[in-house]
Formats: sequence, C-alpha cells, structure tokens
Amino acid sequence: MQVMDEKSKGILATIVAALLWSTGGLFIKLLPQDAMTILFYRSVYAAILFGLVYRRELLHMNRQMWLNSLFYAGLLITFVVSTKLTTAANAIFLQYTGTAYILLLEPWLLKTERKLIDIVTTIACFAGMGLFFLDDFDASGGMGMALAAISGLLLAALFLGQRLNAPRYHVASIFWGNLWVMLAGLPFWWASPAATGEEHLMLGFLGFVQIGMGYLLFTYGLQRILAVESVLISMLEPVLNPVWVIIGYGEWPAPMAIVGGLVVLIALAARILLLEYQRRQEKSQLAENS
Repeated sequence: MQVMDEKSKGILATIVAALLWSTGGLFIKLLPQDAMTILFYRSVYAAILFGLVYRRELLHMNRQMWLNSLFYAGLLITFVVSTKLTTAANAIFLQYTGTAYILLLEPWLLKTERKLIDIVTTIACFAGMGLFFLDDFDASGGMGMALAAISGLLLAALFLGQRLNAPRYHVASIFWGNLWVMLAGLPFWWASPAATGEEHLMLGFLGFVQIGMGYLLFTYGLQRILAVESVLISMLEPVLNPVWVIIGYGEWPAPMAIVGGLVVLIALAARILLLEYQRRQEKSQLAENS
C-alpha cells in the first residue's frame, strides 16, 4: 500500500476544507438571524473548537500572527456584509479575484517558481466562474461591490501572510481572528432574540464544522502546499455551494452555471493529476539513475 506524501495530504486536506466551507450558504439561508449575529455565533463555536484542539499553541504570537488574524477577521466580515449589500454571485466572484494577487505576488514574496500550469489553471477557473455567474452577475452594487473587492485582497493577504509566517503561528491567527469577529458581532448578538435549540444546532455546525474544521484542515494543507495551490483548490467552494442548495431546496442553477462549475472542477482535477504524473515520472527517473 502506497503511503501518501505530505504534498498529497495537503491537497486532500484543502479539498475537504473547501467542501466544508461550501456548506455555509445552505445553513445561513435556514437561519433567521442577521449576518453579523450568525458571524458572532459561528466564531464563538469555532474559537471553542480551536481552544480544545490546540490549547497552548494559541499562545504562539508574533507580529505577523496578529496581522494575519486581522486579515482573517476582515475577510469573513467583508464577505458576509458584501453578500447582504450585493448579490451572492458578485461577492463570491470578486472574493476569488484574490487568486490573481496570489499568483502575482507569491513567487516574488516567497521566491517560488511561477509555473505555467498555475497561470493556465487560474485562467480556466476564472473563465468557468464567469460562466457560473453569467446569469446573475450584476455590475452595480456600490458599497457591496467595493467590500467584495476588498474581500479578494484580504483573501490573498491571509493566504500569503500565513505562508510568510512560521507554521507554529498559523492556528493562533485563526483563533484570534475569530475573537475579532466575535467582538464585531457582539452588538448585533446583544440586540437579537436568543437562538432556539434547533438554531444552535445549525450555528454549532457552522462554527465547529464549516468554519472550525474547515480552517483546521486548511491550515494543515497550507503548511504543505503553495498559497496559489490552496486558493485554486478553494475555488471548489463557490462551485460546490449551489450543490448544497440543490440538495436542501431543490433549486437548480442555470445551465451555464452547471457548465461553468464543470470547467472549474475539470481544470483543478487536471492540474492535480498532471502534477502527480510529473512527480511520479521524476521519482522514476531518479530511481533509474541511482
């Protein structure tokens, strides 16, 4: 039985993280609370999970860790608020423009190779997402569009910031970022009615599983693969999000959306398979030459 190498483990963990993140829309639609109140509850549960799992590791602090925690908090808040002010398609599409910033900056900041396959995959993913949101993308939206664009910058800042920092500080960034979100959502929670038991189950899923486990796996994966690889794989999130809506509500996306989703999935799968084939070929050549 072949043992999975560290890079493959990182890819798998990031795929599962994107799958978990993609479930958020369904439960947020089911909950009656406003977005900031949901963010408060979700971050409370996520912080509890990180506290139980990592404990002392959450006290590993440096300047970059605090900066990354603010990137994380800003990313969650700007995305949710932008979704309220503009269409979900606008918010998701503009958030994932962060991929372009990562592709541009990672080789310069981290001295990594700029691979042709990453450029081609990024173009294919954006083309697919363009088809995916073709029927719903609205060029108007004012402040919502601006916040969605800022969320794209924050996405890139978080992914690159984590890669720039030592792995021992990664989980602390997410934990303290959740505390910042809790502080931002506190006034909204205070003014809202108490959640019911059923609502707490859904909020608990969003906190413990969707965000908590999602970022645990993302953090694990980011320590083993490049930031651009992480964000490319994370593009599964906006593609898979409507799948949960189909399951939960029976609402099917437009035909072009289905085509766009398939383009993204095929592009990501082809990249992973091609790189895995290249790695095996290199290993085989090394074995023959030794």
